[in-house]
Amino acid sequence: MGTTSPRAVLALAAALVGLSAPRAAYGQPNFVVILADDVGWGDLGANWAETKETPHLDQLAAEGTRFVDFHSAASTCSPSRASLLTGRLGARNGVTHNFAVTSVGGLPLNETTLAEVLREAGYSTGAIGKWHLGHHGHHHPSFRGFDYYFGIPYSHDMGCTDTPGYNLPPCPPCPRHGAAARMARKDCYTEVALPLFENVTIVQQPVNLSSLAARYAEEAARFIRRASDSGRPFFLYLALAHMHVPLGVPPSPPTPGRGIYGAALSEMDALVGRIKRVADSLGKGNTLLWFAGDNGPWAQKCELAGRLGPFVGAWQRQRGGSSAKQTTWEGGHRVPALAYWPGRIPAKRTSHALLSTLDIFPTLVALAGATLPPNRRFDGLDVSPVLFGWSDVGHKVLLHPNSGAAGKDGEIETLRLAQYKAFYTTGGAMACDGSIGPAEHHQPPLIFNLDGDIQEQEPLDLASREYRAVLPAISRAYAHALEDIATDNVSVADYSKNPAATPCCNAQHVACRCQAAVLDRRTERRATRLCL
Repeated sequence: MGTTSPRAVLALAAALVGLSAPRAAYGQPNFVVILADDVGWGDLGANWAETKETPHLDQLAAEGTRFVDFHSAASTCSPSRASLLTGRLGARNGVTHNFAVTSVGGLPLNETTLAEVLREAGYSTGAIGKWHLGHHGHHHPSFRGFDYYFGIPYSHDMGCTDTPGYNLPPCPPCPRHGAAARMARKDCYTEVALPLFENVTIVQQPVNLSSLAARYAEEAARFIRRASDSGRPFFLYLALAHMHVPLGVPPSPPTPGRGIYGAALSEMDALVGRIKRVADSLGKGNTLLWFAGDNGPWAQKCELAGRLGPFVGAWQRQRGGSSAKQTTWEGGHRVPALAYWPGRIPAKRTSHALLSTLDIFPTLVALAGATLPPNRRFDGLDVSPVLFGWSDVGHKVLLHPNSGAAGKDGEIETLRLAQYKAFYTTGGAMACDGSIGPAEHHQPPLIFNLDGDIQEQEPLDLASREYRAVLPAISRAYAHALEDIATDNVSVADYSKNPAATPCCNAQHVACRCQAAVLDRRTERRATRLCL
């Protein structure tokens, strides 16, 4: 090996000093993480020219950095969120599939959340929106590091409402009178109304979906204002209901083109625009806003599902089923992502670094000057050099866990190595036409070169020189990843169910119906006991 020149040593020293510059020069930054639900990579106009409904997000992209090779940590709700808040895949943190309305458990209590780390570092912490990591007992967000919580405990199709919005199949409103009104309907929850929490108290059941987005925006602005007035740095985790079904009833008739979905996308875009304005106004010029999706579109919802962009998973489509949400095809986990921090993150920049929602945890911990929890390994990276434009190098290897379409939930049977993507198991989720792609196991694996085949249409020929050249590296990376997980401190989530865990503010009323206006102090205390 050759010797390092003095100039190279000086350059390295300057780079190392620069890595700590943003926090040292400006104090602990504020963080706003906005997580959209079931949003497609092509639902962002900056990504896909056909999309016209996202002017605020497109402006955010123009004023910050857009990540075009950014991935959710899983292709379904609970595992994706658990990984964002722990920096660890479900194979480590124990959350491998979704929690239910009657779930007793949640994200294992021995897992440390991003909110817990940041609160210990002096941050004011707030969660607004969908939780879906356990609502019973100490799995509730109020016991997972958040000073303030306002939102729903799981997906908003997991409880009936009086304003059911748009879904496929359509779902009825909550029953109002007696057991006779309780009619089971496929794919619809009709027994218990969707609750809205403020901290540990249900303040509305059923939720009014028509006003939910506005309430989220109001509570987010209020949290930022309170934190700013306190002088403490803040971390806001805003997990939107958009674009998960049911989609809300728009205040005005949908515009021609994308109809109901387009109207809902416009509403989400406006909400993000409002939060950006509040952060710009009250964040004291030191606020990082990070927008991303939790997984790809829910294709079986047909015209109520988002755009995949070019990531259509053509190989799977030819065999039936969807290649979006719940799958390990690109459409299932490649999501839109933007980062904005005026004066710190370069504007008008597009990054091709291979990144993940897993990276949010270690990156924000580093920027806050905090330390990672000990005695465990992390799948995420501190990608602040990528954020600040000093590098465009992300993961060398990125793992994609099974998320419901094929294989055992949470197991790793798909991985990315540079531009190559290897599948040891494939399968399609339910598509709009009702088809489901059968699970197929591949040994040796299917390998796609995404540089020339972003549609995942034609795997490399097993006899080709390219396949033979890359297979040993993929095999080594896969074996190393499995060994690393097997020798880690791995948690196990409790997925047991008990009807007593169902959030219910008034068990005497059909569908647990109550409104904040009629809750007295005794009822509020009772609601808390019933829910937790």
